[in-house]
Amino acid sequence: MNMLGATADCQLLKSLRVNNWLEKGQAWLFPSICALCGMRSTHQYDLCQDCCAELPYLQTACRCCALPLSSPGICGRCLREAPSFDRTHAVFHYASPVDFFIKRLKFNKKLNYARLLARLMAEELSRRYPDASGLPDVIIPVPLHQSRLRSRGYNQALELARPIAAFFNIPVDYQCCVRNRDTALQSDLPAALRRKNVKDAFQAGCINADHVVIVDDVMTTGHTVNELARMMRKRGVDRIDVWTCARAS
Repeated sequence: MNMLGATADCQLLKSLRVNNWLEKGQAWLFPSICALCGMRSTHQYDLCQDCCAELPYLQTACRCCALPLSSPGICGRCLREAPSFDRTHAVFHYASPVDFFIKRLKFNKKLNYARLLARLMAEELSRRYPDASGLPDVIIPVPLHQSRLRSRGYNQALELARPIAAFFNIPVDYQCCVRNRDTALQSDLPAALRRKNVKDAFQAGCINADHVVIVDDVMTTGHTVNELARMMRKRGVDRIDVWTCARAS
C-alpha cells in the first residue's frame, strides 16, 4: 500500500471512531424515551422492550381481508364475495396501544407516531415477504380529499407509506389516485352505510405497475380499500395487496 492510501485509510478510521463517539454521546445525553411508559428506551422503535413485547400483533387472519380468525384460511365474507384486492397484511389488531397511536396520529398531528408505526410495520412485513421478488412495484397510500387534506395538513396514510417505501426501496405514488368526493369519516358511520359512503369516491389515473400495494392506517370493513382497488382494476393493475397498520375485528 502506498503512503497516500495508508493516510486515507487512517483518516477514514479516525472519522468512523469520531462518529461512533458522537453517536454514543448523543444517546447518553439524549436517551430515547418510551412513547408509552416514559421509561428510558434502548429499543430502536422509541418503545421499551416491555411495552414492545405487549403490542397486539395480528397472527392469524383471513388471507384476503385480514379479518382475525381462529385458524388460517379465508373468511366467509370473502368466500361469498371476493374483494377487488388480492391479499391484506395487517400488522396489528386495532387494540391498545396501537389504537392510541393511530388516533393521535390521525387527529392530533402526532406525526412522530407515523414513524414509529411505519418502522414496526416494515419490520413485520419484511418477515412476511422473505423473497424480494414478491414485493410490489409501487406503494399507493389511500388518498384524502383536498378539503380534508387542507384541514388536517397531512395524509396519515402517506406518512406511513414513506418510511415503509424507504425501508423496502420501493417508490411511492401519491398522485395517480385521487379521492374525488369529500366522504364522511367511515368511523362515524355504521357498517351498513360504509360501502355506499365510498362508492365511486376514487379516481385512478395511469398506473405503470403490475403489482401495487395500498397502504392505510386502519381497516375496519375494508370498503375504502376495496373501492380504491376496484378503480385500479379498471386501469389494468394485475395484483393488488393491502398493507394496513391495524385491523378491527
